[in-house]
Amino acid sequence: MNRQKSFENNQPTLFLVATPIGNLSEMTYRAVETLKTVDFIAAEDTRNTVKLLNHFEITTKLISHHEHNLVTSIPKIIQILLENHNVALVSDAGYPAISDPGYELVKECIENNINIVPISGANACLDALVVSGIAPQPFLFYGFLDHSDKRKKKELDSLKNYKETIVFYEAPHRIKKTLSLMFDIFGNRNIALCREITKKHEEVNRGTIEEILTVVDDMKGEMVIVVEGNPQEEIQVVYEQSIEEHVNEYIDKGMSTKDAIKEVAKQRNISKNTVYQEYHKK
Repeated sequence: MNRQKSFENNQPTLFLVATPIGNLSEMTYRAVETLKTVDFIAAEDTRNTVKLLNHFEITTKLISHHEHNLVTSIPKIIQILLENHNVALVSDAGYPAISDPGYELVKECIENNINIVPISGANACLDALVVSGIAPQPFLFYGFLDHSDKRKKKELDSLKNYKETIVFYEAPHRIKKTLSLMFDIFGNRNIALCREITKKHEEVNRGTIEEILTVVDDMKGEMVIVVEGNPQEEIQVVYEQSIEEHVNEYIDKGMSTKDAIKEVAKQRNISKNTVYQEYHKK
């Protein structure tokens, strides 16, 4: 058990500081004050962060912490904290550790009994969710899907029966392909596609996946996709025959064993591996 009373001990602190996702006016007073008073700021991209610091006249020393240098940056930051220095962690935009580096460092801080304190701010997921017009709770935040189409299909297939609203992040050059796969796997559900949230060209597109696909070709900027949950009620089908008998039924009709297993898995809405193991069990 790890019990942290953030402001009732003398332990060093890692502050997780949310930064604006587009509009600098959304930087909070507390965030600015925190970045001014900590000893170091660990940044995902120091080149981007220095622009933010210059805008708010923050002169705190920067150190680099991103997904490609975790092996060296985490021990360095932990050592700084153990020497009783406070550190703020920022990503390029929004919350660190939400689809951005941070989780691994947080885990190490917990192991070393270091305080971890969140400093609230802008969040693209919640911004998109509340303007989507789609039920905001319960919801599942999924973040970015895999870049590989094959793995992306598997991810979407595993999510297709969820009743909860699902929120995804996506890059503009992959948005059309991703929505097309969603259409094939989820069906023509209602979605909201939000882009450039809090910026001058903020845009919210509400409609079915099929409708949104007609307007995405020229869209730019980071995207948030809010998808309604599966509206279909699951019907529990009770089969009198065993899985082995069910597979043999299709084999008797001329199917190969592989195709029969695939068909039974589809019919029963279970994985092919489950059917395979049950069919071939000794």
